[in-house]
Amino acid sequence: MTNVVMVHTDDTGRYIGPYGHNIDTPRLEALADDGLLFRQAFCAGPTCSPSRSAVMTGQSPHVNGMIGLAHRGFSLADPDRHLANYLRTHGVETVLSGQQHEARGDDWHDELTYDTVLERDDSILDGRTVDGNDATPRDLANANAAGAFLRERPADADPFFMSVGLYNTHQPMPLEQTTVDPDRVQPPAPLPDVPAVREEMAAYHVLAQYVDECVGLVVDGLAEGGHLDNTVVVFTTDHGIAFPSMKCDLWDAGIGVSLVMRFPDGTRAGEVEDELASTMDLYPTFCELLDVPVPPETEGVSLLPLVTGSADMVRERVYSEVTYHAAYEPKRCVRTRRYKYIERFDEAYTREVGPNTDDGPSKRFLMERGFLERNRPRVALYDLYHDPNERTNLADDPAHADVRESLANQVHDWMVETDDPLLDGPVSKPDGAVADRQDGVHPGDKYEPADAR
Repeated sequence: MTNVVMVHTDDTGRYIGPYGHNIDTPRLEALADDGLLFRQAFCAGPTCSPSRSAVMTGQSPHVNGMIGLAHRGFSLADPDRHLANYLRTHGVETVLSGQQHEARGDDWHDELTYDTVLERDDSILDGRTVDGNDATPRDLANANAAGAFLRERPADADPFFMSVGLYNTHQPMPLEQTTVDPDRVQPPAPLPDVPAVREEMAAYHVLAQYVDECVGLVVDGLAEGGHLDNTVVVFTTDHGIAFPSMKCDLWDAGIGVSLVMRFPDGTRAGEVEDELASTMDLYPTFCELLDVPVPPETEGVSLLPLVTGSADMVRERVYSEVTYHAAYEPKRCVRTRRYKYIERFDEAYTREVGPNTDDGPSKRFLMERGFLERNRPRVALYDLYHDPNERTNLADDPAHADVRESLANQVHDWMVETDDPLLDGPVSKPDGAVADRQDGVHPGDKYEPADAR
């Protein structure tokens, strides 16, 4: 009997200790020591609901219908496809603690029929000061509830799937925190080393530490309940961190995610996996672990052959996409081991889409220096071996014409095979959904000019 417990965070990318960043995440380090760390895992869409929907359906966002944010009125085309609903029909108990971002409104329970939705256990907060954003106490209380459930559940009970959904490390960041010194942190690679960015990155460190604590609460519950010997523990994230040129972008800083899998028999404990993986692949992987048939329309492929060593790789490329976030910004990409090809499908708007970058000190610093006036290329090609930060566009380089043609054809063929609505022109948002203007000012973009340091 195998159970599956997944801790799924928001806006974290790979910025945790196991990926070599100087961030204090000891419980995640321990999970990686006991598990398999995927170094080349990518999401199917670098925004919240599209990414989580791909995990929970094994399908690209434009296939499962979640082409925007659930809380802005976008929805799954077929909720029965959702992992929780699908597993229930095959006798697997399903449990949710914390956030889901795949259904909207107060009646989301009508779409996602988890057997058990845990109530937050606020006892962990008694007398404690939490130096984080407003979501941090909720995350801790939800992780505490998951741990309590696991401690109390009989070790020989029927197989179960548990999703522990965390909101952190989402904006807004706790900029007034006093735990991490901003002048002792390294800004993420796409951004300048200036006080505004360091301040925001230090606040991110604090939220990552709370994510780490939440992971510890869940793992401790598994251990104390006697479940570690029959449970696969998974930690993953939605997309890149909520900084400019990361979240909602198709560069690796946006689509690269954490993925750690701990197996009860110690399979590949402490090892890393450098082959490509998509978080869509978790759906068929979980089905196999829980002895449930994989639906034939699943785009993801099981990662178990990589884990067991029965295959050297399970995919040659990964795809990722954006249609809507706060605003419309249709773009698609394919990533191989060496190359990234990105194509934008809105020829009428070529500038940075301001509302699609979350507000914060880094964004405000760059906005004051022309961030929103920058043009984006309609087509981009990057050699990730020589240019890992994706700053030299080779799309018009004659020496790379064959690579561009091959990758462009791969994107087009994928779009045809999956009936991508972009092939028919601009994609309208569904009735009742909300989207900002591409060139409009998002409420969070209103700011007072900062000291130019």
